[in-house]
Amino acid sequence: MLRPASRRASQQSASPLGPRTPPPEPDTAPLRYDPRAYPPDSARYRQNQYDQNQYDQSQYDQDQYDQDQYDRDQYHPDAAVYGPDAPPYQQGPPYQQGPPYQQGPPPHESAGPPPARKRRVRRLLRRRTVRVILALIAVFCCWLAFSVGQAITAPGGGSVSSKLAEWARDHYLGPVVTFGEWLTYQPPKVGGKPSFSLAVPKTAPVKYRHTKNFQPIIPERLSSPAGTPLPGEGQWRVLETVKGEPAIFGTFLRPSSVYTSYVAGIVSMDQRLVSFQLRPGSEDPGPGSWHAQPWIPPGTRTGLVATFNGGFKISTSGGGFYLNGQTAGTLTKGAASVVYYRNGTIKIGTWGSEVRMTKNVVGVRQNLRLIVDHGDVPASVNQDVLGSWGATLGGGYYVWRSGLGITRDGRVIFAYGPALNVQELADLLQRAGAVEALQLDINPFWMSYEYYKTDGHPSDPTPVNLLPTQQQTGYRYYSVYSRDFTAVYAR
Repeated sequence: MLRPASRRASQQSASPLGPRTPPPEPDTAPLRYDPRAYPPDSARYRQNQYDQNQYDQSQYDQDQYDQDQYDRDQYHPDAAVYGPDAPPYQQGPPYQQGPPYQQGPPPHESAGPPPARKRRVRRLLRRRTVRVILALIAVFCCWLAFSVGQAITAPGGGSVSSKLAEWARDHYLGPVVTFGEWLTYQPPKVGGKPSFSLAVPKTAPVKYRHTKNFQPIIPERLSSPAGTPLPGEGQWRVLETVKGEPAIFGTFLRPSSVYTSYVAGIVSMDQRLVSFQLRPGSEDPGPGSWHAQPWIPPGTRTGLVATFNGGFKISTSGGGFYLNGQTAGTLTKGAASVVYYRNGTIKIGTWGSEVRMTKNVVGVRQNLRLIVDHGDVPASVNQDVLGSWGATLGGGYYVWRSGLGITRDGRVIFAYGPALNVQELADLLQRAGAVEALQLDINPFWMSYEYYKTDGHPSDPTPVNLLPTQQQTGYRYYSVYSRDFTAVYAR
């Protein structure tokens, strides 16, 4: 009797179709050749061998694509995390077979000879003369960068544009600066009203304490060159008192009947109550044995009542600068001069005739020629304005100007403001009583007049700009300043 397994084998061998072949393996299983199933010389063997090769190639291509995709994900610039903390790898799109790689010639074989222009440049650079010229240009550029950098970063106040303009003028580029300013110059606006009130504050004192044997000088109200005065225009107000007496008065005037929106500031200082000190600038006249500092440091501010700007740069002032035995430039005969004396007073006049060097002189500041002489305005104020009275912004006559004068009774008059020509500046000083006067500095950045309020802190008073339209802060002289200036102290 046959067992079940033997019976099944007997049935298989007895089948009329012959022995059955095993079923094909699934497509996902690796292809393997079974020599018992297919003879090596059969067509099926060859087909299976081809399928096996195709499978191996597809598997290799897929693995290579996966590796490339992994590398791109790892080093992509947008990847958030690298290393062991990176997120799990995400399978990319199916691999797309591209065109076969074509090996090209080496770069040195395909580049070819350099263009003729490059060959000419190379030959030119081999010349010694050309290399020397290029070296000189490089040295010049280094010097230029260093020099301009020093000018821009130098202490003493000043905007970048103003420092660059001064640097250019100091290096024989004045015409270039003037041309650039001419392109940007805007003439003053005709008509209009001032941007601030000229009225005297109600808190301003109107009565003064009279000490024995002292008679204060109260200046009279000034008429307006613009015609009908605005409220407060030309009316003097007390800015500073010394020992209860009015020491400094100030007022506002419109200097033109055409440009009526512009306002000038005028100050009257009584030399019996205040004293004047000339201070050097850190850049002009520069370092030296001046025995004076280019600013007003803490500890020297007690009694400070006013400060105002000096004149042109010494090199363009037509004169010199003298302080405590040392001179910058040359004290020039015939130049308009402000002379500072040991007792704190000043005088203004022509050097060599009206004022001169004596043992009591501690300072001299010269600038151009007088614009008020013996009470009269000379005709020269309207002659060669650009050449005689300074390089203005774009060559315009109407710019910020400042001036200093002295009256017959010894009061010192300071006037400054925008949209002024030399004639109008001289008229303002003459109108305020000056019989001798000179122009100081010009252009808006250098204009300044500050008076100081103690506000309970006499050793550190607070500066106040006379004109609210002047550019720089009132604290300009509380740090090292580049230009010379005058400090006014209470006696």
